[in-house]
Amino acid sequence: MRRATKGKGESKGKGDRVPGRGPGLLAQLRNPPGGRNARIMLLALSVDRTGSGLWAASSVLYLTFVTHLSAQQIGVLLGVAGVAGIAGSPLAGRLAGRFPLRPLLIGCHLLRLVTLTLVLLCPGFEALLPVVAATYLGDRAAKTLEMLFATRAAGERRSAYQALSRSAANAGYGVGAGIAAVGLAVGTTDAYRALILGNALSFLVAAVLVWRTGELREATVEVARSAVAPGAGSAPAAGRAPGRPKSPWRDRGYLRFVLLDIPMNLDDSVLAVGLPLWLVNRTSAPHALVPAFLVINTVLVVVLQLTVSRRAEGPRRTVRTLLLYGGLMFVCCALLAGAVRCGTWTAAAVLLGAAVLVTLAELMRSVSSWELAVLLAPPEARAAYLGVAGMSQSIQKSAGPPLLTGVVMAAGPAGWLVLGTVIAGLAVVQRRSCAQRFRTLAQPVPDRARTAAPVAPE
Repeated sequence: MRRATKGKGESKGKGDRVPGRGPGLLAQLRNPPGGRNARIMLLALSVDRTGSGLWAASSVLYLTFVTHLSAQQIGVLLGVAGVAGIAGSPLAGRLAGRFPLRPLLIGCHLLRLVTLTLVLLCPGFEALLPVVAATYLGDRAAKTLEMLFATRAAGERRSAYQALSRSAANAGYGVGAGIAAVGLAVGTTDAYRALILGNALSFLVAAVLVWRTGELREATVEVARSAVAPGAGSAPAAGRAPGRPKSPWRDRGYLRFVLLDIPMNLDDSVLAVGLPLWLVNRTSAPHALVPAFLVINTVLVVVLQLTVSRRAEGPRRTVRTLLLYGGLMFVCCALLAGAVRCGTWTAAAVLLGAAVLVTLAELMRSVSSWELAVLLAPPEARAAYLGVAGMSQSIQKSAGPPLLTGVVMAAGPAGWLVLGTVIAGLAVVQRRSCAQRFRTLAQPVPDRARTAAPVAPE
């Protein structure tokens, strides 16, 4: 582990270099941070997300028209699956701390291959419940392992790799949704089954691609965390600080970050659930506008993610994106609250503006949540820590939709204003909490042990 050398007299650390324009998206996809391994993994990720697009567009209709489940049964099935997915992240993190990363990720792909194939064979709700739950568990575990791959393959350039991965993932998701649209237009049982089978086969292809990569070790160079607190002293030494728990479950500072990160992921539910339902139920905007929200999101993420990530490199800029996220979400929620008082086309324009803002917030969140989860974790226990951090997105996916439909939207426009205010306030709290943790990490090890150990040593 190389120790950071930035001192008081320097104005910028390596992580805070002024971003340049840099090569374009296609050029970086051909030569991404991490070289050949990263290039293959980006292709595997794109194939995986293409299958996810097939599932997202066809699963509810498949469960309705092929397996003949009621709406209540589908709700319970997907709800239980979402809860099972929460366990996937910490489980993957724990296993990745003990076993090689590559076979674990291959195992996740093959697990989903088996479970999606079983979905085609399961006749009813009782048989589908454990199968779909296992699918979602494998899905969340795979995403955590992909995050760990990025930290090891790209090293200090993991933000650039993460931006490329999101662009590749969204492009794949869009392709999958487009293919699904053709199958859904056919509308036959065989067409629905073919879409589910296509998702299963995508996992097989992804597993083969991951098998072609080489096993990676933990990166040996750490970003200078002290950049958040100039003059605070030298960066932490390579060894584990006295008083630092090996388990993330005993690190209250990191758990606070994960807890606050849950509402920092609500942009996902606002886009997927809040915007469409609010348009349909509380505004006069045309219903045909709903697909435009996903189109806007997909295009902007593919086009802008690399630029946003490049301009948020380094701990200082990463922490600053939290405030941008809170501000964007507040304005987005304010627009949603005001849309109910607008005419048809004005409401349509306001809702499209909200879709743009929530997508920009997503771009900020994708930088801050992921990068801070890495930077705030001790390198020697990073796999376990990132496994716990991955729970925030899974919890939000389970709790976010009922929060929006049962509380926020039920309260009307005032509910959106309260939600926007709360998210903006929590973003400020998260920013201060992360900055304080960075300052603690930047202290010399003996001082850190005396003054800032969050819990008693093991």
